[in-house]
Amino acid sequence: MAPLLGSNCYLVSDGDRCVVVDPGGGAADGVRAVVRTEGLAPVAILLTHGHVDHTWDAAEVSEEYQVPVRLHTADVYRLHDPLGSLGPLGPELAGMVGAPSGPPVPDRIEAFTSDGPVVPGIAAMHAPGHTEGSTVYLLDGPGGPMALTGDVLFAGTIGRCDLPGGDEQAMATTLARLAALDPHTELFPGHGPSSTMAAELVANPYLRTR
Repeated sequence: MAPLLGSNCYLVSDGDRCVVVDPGGGAADGVRAVVRTEGLAPVAILLTHGHVDHTWDAAEVSEEYQVPVRLHTADVYRLHDPLGSLGPLGPELAGMVGAPSGPPVPDRIEAFTSDGPVVPGIAAMHAPGHTEGSTVYLLDGPGGPMALTGDVLFAGTIGRCDLPGGDEQAMATTLARLAALDPHTELFPGHGPSSTMAAELVANPYLRTR
């Protein structure tokens, strides 16, 4: 977990290689520790969306391991204006935590525009609603299908749609797509505990009636 706003940072490995998902504020030290202890070689950073609590340490991690930062093209602008793109919440957050170190090095940003593989074994699913470029990453884990849902879907609730770039109608469409995933899919959100699609279909009021 990254200290800034309690966002979750994940390392997903397939042996000795890994991707870093959503390195938020304060996550870099934890990433280094896991990479060193497990003998991993990062190959990319994946961002579920461009909000600063999920991207704060992306520049630092990208520079240290010389790896690309991949996210949907609709959220790239947020990396260049991490606080301003939050609207009125930006100045409030800046007063609390200061400013991030800066955007990832521009030639390491690799934006994608459509669903499909982003690294071997991991596919992107565009999932707008929380932000324009919100993305869910899908993969097959050791126990079955997994989804890294960012701030789209949490255990028991969903991400807010009232910040700049949020869209309730787009979120409804996204949730319908997610509800069609294999119910055995393990869900790993951007904040809070993990869940399963089966549990969310029963208990999450935003999915229960779909």
